[in-house]
Amino acid sequence: MNEDEIRVPVYVITGFLESGKTSFIQNTVKQDYFRIEEPTLLINCEEGEVKYDTKELLKFATLYTEVDGQENMNPETLKELDRKFRPDRVLIEYNPLWSVKALEEMQMPEGWGIVQEIVVVDGSTFDIYINNMKSIFMEMAANADTVLFNRCRQEQPLASYRRSIKVANPACMVVFEDENGQSLDFFGNDLPYDLDADVIDVDDIDFGIFYVDLRDNPDSYKNKTVRFKGQVLKSRNRLANYFVPGRMAMTCCADDTQFIGYVCESKFARKLKMGSWVEITANVDWKFMDAYGEEGPVFIAKEIKSTDAPAQELVYFN
Repeated sequence: MNEDEIRVPVYVITGFLESGKTSFIQNTVKQDYFRIEEPTLLINCEEGEVKYDTKELLKFATLYTEVDGQENMNPETLKELDRKFRPDRVLIEYNPLWSVKALEEMQMPEGWGIVQEIVVVDGSTFDIYINNMKSIFMEMAANADTVLFNRCRQEQPLASYRRSIKVANPACMVVFEDENGQSLDFFGNDLPYDLDADVIDVDDIDFGIFYVDLRDNPDSYKNKTVRFKGQVLKSRNRLANYFVPGRMAMTCCADDTQFIGYVCESKFARKLKMGSWVEITANVDWKFMDAYGEEGPVFIAKEIKSTDAPAQELVYFN
């Protein structure tokens, strides 16, 4: 649905059990920036340790209901809730075991449309869940606008957590909070390459970090020269003066990988062989490209050399 056609914006808040979803929602509805005079409907799809104070919610024009069982989370139920409550806004605390993709593809009542997806993560138990339920987590993160890690500690591998999400969803905002709800700033100057060098050399093992940081911090790279190794992905237009040098990255498991990379402009692009490995030396620009449908990083090639594939062709993010 086109955003202009959405009459009732739907906000989806998901995450594993006891991740802090309920507390997040209860705190959010109280905030001045989120308050509206018209009724908000909160649909709860699972029972956690923290319970909603429905009387308190009413003070903020928020009506509460529950959907019990995955089979009851369907278009007919949502239409009935629309008729019953006539909300101007909907919050859904969603059980990810019911499949976030199924909710995204579900036919909503007329005028309803998902405008934001937020994933809440308990940082203290993230490793357990990611090791045992990785496919479910990556499905949650795939279209999320924000992933909020709470209850984190500074010594945890937070940068690795962030990269795992960013490769699947580069546009997603990833936020980390400690046990007191304070934001954690953990990046500093810990990049594995020198941004001040005349040529920023990116080692094969660091391509994933480079891919994520370039998108997030374009001003740190714009007009600088970088050198890295990538596999050639060509346009279907045989006369195109650009290609994409990139790598295959693991987003979930060995059977769930995707190609990541950014457009590189070169007058020699049409002569390159699809799937070959090259070493690129290029200036970094940031502009609109049809391939992106928006502005993004663009490499302006200075030198392209044939090279061997890296020892580990697959990029990992954790």
